[in-house]
Order: sequence, then C-alpha cells, then structure tokens
Amino acid sequence: MERTVQRSFLSLFIAALGFLGWADPAPASSFRMVDKDGVVHLTNAPTNSRYRPQPDWSGTASGWLAIPDAVRGRYAQEIVDAADRYGLDPSLVQSVIRVESAFNPWAVSRKGARGLMQLMPKTASSLGVRDAFNPAQNIDGGVRHLRSLMDRYEGNLLLALAAYNAGAQAVDWYRGIPPYPETQQYVRRILSLYGGGSGAGASQIIYRYEDSQGSIVYTNIPPVFPSR
Repeated sequence: MERTVQRSFLSLFIAALGFLGWADPAPASSFRMVDKDGVVHLTNAPTNSRYRPQPDWSGTASGWLAIPDAVRGRYAQEIVDAADRYGLDPSLVQSVIRVESAFNPWAVSRKGARGLMQLMPKTASSLGVRDAFNPAQNIDGGVRHLRSLMDRYEGNLLLALAAYNAGAQAVDWYRGIPPYPETQQYVRRILSLYGGGSGAGASQIIYRYEDSQGSIVYTNIPPVFPSR
C-alpha cells in the first residue's frame, strides 16, 4: 500500500490518520521517496529502487499505514468460506490480502488491479468476477486464481505467489521466481506474514537461501532457482 502526499502536508497527513485511531498490531517497514516534482511517496511495499528505508519509523505505529481492526474482521467469513471452498489456508489468504491491498476493498494499483486481492480486469473477467470491488466476489476470484496457480506448480507456494504477482508466463520463462525486485519482495513479505502465524507457513523443515538482491530468505518451501 502506498500513500502519496505533498511535502508541505506530510506531517498533517500522518497526524490526521493517527487521530482517527487506526491501529495495527504488526509493525511494517516504512520506505520514502521524493520524486522529480517534489512529491513525497511513503509505502510499506516499495516498487522502485529509489525508495529508501526509514528504519526508525514504523508507518503502522504512526498511523499512516494502519488498518482498522473492524475493516480487517469484516471479511473474515468471506476469507474462510473461499479458503475452504478451494482448499487453501485462510491464514495464507489473509497474508495475500494484507500485502495486496491492506484490506482496502477499493484499492486500485497503478496497473489497474482492483479490490482486496488486486485482480486485473482481464483476470477478473476470466474468473467470472463481475464486480472486483465486491469483497465476496473479489476474494472468491482471487482465492480461485491462487488455487489454480498452486495446482499449476504442484503445490510450490513460492512459484504460485510469484505467478500471482508477476504472471505465470514470467515464472515459466525463468523457471523459478523472476528476478524482479518487486516480485521477490512480494514473495518474501507474504512468507513472512504467513510463516509468523499458525498455518502451514510454520514447518519442521526451514530452507535458507540468498536471493539475487543479497537478501537472506527463510521458507518451508524448497526454493526453485532459474536455470537460464
């Protein structure tokens, strides 16, 4: 999730969101970038190498990345229903939604992905989702899409998540997680959220590897590396 504000209104913006009383029990990393027009971009999911980490400033703690508990709980039943319907762990679905939209049903990405699970219009149409901003429809379509990717990659969660973010064609081309910083960070963040819960993310066997960015990754899914 990204918030963009003019530099002069940055402090007021953060203070206002904090005043609303939004709270999130899990801290999130904060990243900051100032573009050529002097606009300050703040995000917990940087998609540009120009973002710089703010190690001493948690967006969730200060309020601007906070998620209302009432909003998060509002979709709990839809998540459980869809997860049961398609044989996925509800905790995994929650982690995907957290990273994709921060539980904002009206979220729209720069590329046009919509809703809680950020479905592209073409994907939503192929899944029979008529209203991507309808939480129940969006969650059902997103979970069904993730289930199909899990089946495509024979249960390999790393590849399924990478394909959900970058597309199956990219994963097939690289025969593994594509060397895209956004996709690699996306997979890491979901594994971190999911692995920290009580779901299948916690396992007796933990794999450790260093990705192309030099980051150390821990996962219970055997990593598949590109052979090209």
